[in-house]
Amino acid sequence: MLDVRTIYAEPAALELERGRQIVARWPEAEVIEVASANRIDAVHNAEENVQRWVRTKSEVLALGVRKTLTARVNGRSADWIAASASNGCAMACAYCYVPRHKGYANPITVYANIEQMIGYLRRHVVRQGPKTEPNQCDPEAWVYDLGENSDASVDAMVSDNVADLVAAFRDLPTAKASFATKLVNRDLLTYEPQGRTRVRFSVMPEKTAKLLDIRTSSVTERIAAVDDFLAAGYEVHLNLSPVVVHEEWLEDWAELLDHLNDVLSPAAKAQAAAEVIFLTHNQGLHEVNLGWHPQAENLLWRPDIQEFKVSQNGMRNVRYRAAWKAVWKQRLLDLIAERTPWLTVRYAF
Repeated sequence: MLDVRTIYAEPAALELERGRQIVARWPEAEVIEVASANRIDAVHNAEENVQRWVRTKSEVLALGVRKTLTARVNGRSADWIAASASNGCAMACAYCYVPRHKGYANPITVYANIEQMIGYLRRHVVRQGPKTEPNQCDPEAWVYDLGENSDASVDAMVSDNVADLVAAFRDLPTAKASFATKLVNRDLLTYEPQGRTRVRFSVMPEKTAKLLDIRTSSVTERIAAVDDFLAAGYEVHLNLSPVVVHEEWLEDWAELLDHLNDVLSPAAKAQAAAEVIFLTHNQGLHEVNLGWHPQAENLLWRPDIQEFKVSQNGMRNVRYRAAWKAVWKQRLLDLIAERTPWLTVRYAF
């Protein structure tokens, strides 16, 4: 998945131990110093990079220092969204929202000041005190999403940041880490989370995933890994995401739910919960995708059943028309209740 040949690095990141460790993993790579790892003209602003979208993900790595340390209120996937230890991904899911902000390329940017980030998280957890009222995120623990803008299973191939974060939450009895993933990285089975990290395997019908989930583990492989991660000490949930509507979408989801019911163990079912997230797409990303994977847009860009919505940051996103989406969402929830009655849906939107 990674054949890093160029590392764009902030000088401050190269001075930190984690930065030096990352550079040492690819000793043949050219290291180019940049003022900001998040805005590199030769990477993000070069329109020709659309033609090498996937290759850039394999060959380019950006290394920086996280300047802003925050925990943002969420209430859906988690109580809090932690400041990510990375941004971008080596996988290439065609609907991913992160590239909407990145321009013409979206390789991994990894942050080297992991000790500072963990220190902030520890202090934030302590300030919250015990969780006194259950909510849909978790009945007992404050949940912190670690991978809003990345995939931690891929990040673990780049550095020890993910291992360090899992270890940190192991010692925080009032909190849990959480991240969604589409990659089965079995190195994570050695991290000993002791129930303090929740892995959310994202799944969708295999036929849809083969077109949209580029460079990921197959959906079958993700489902097969659930019990292994549970045995290794993780809490394991599912993201039914994104739900992409097309002429046979509900039949495909029925097949997937039947597979989950057949494959998962009683132990996995007993602790499982799910998030249901219908597709939101973006006009700018649609135009980028046309340059490297136009076939995906046949499913993702459906003006006949979608409507525009301007986001808080001014982007033109598209989502399924509200009245139709309400009907489709209920149909899927009814199907889940019928085919996988053990699967609690934490939220759906």
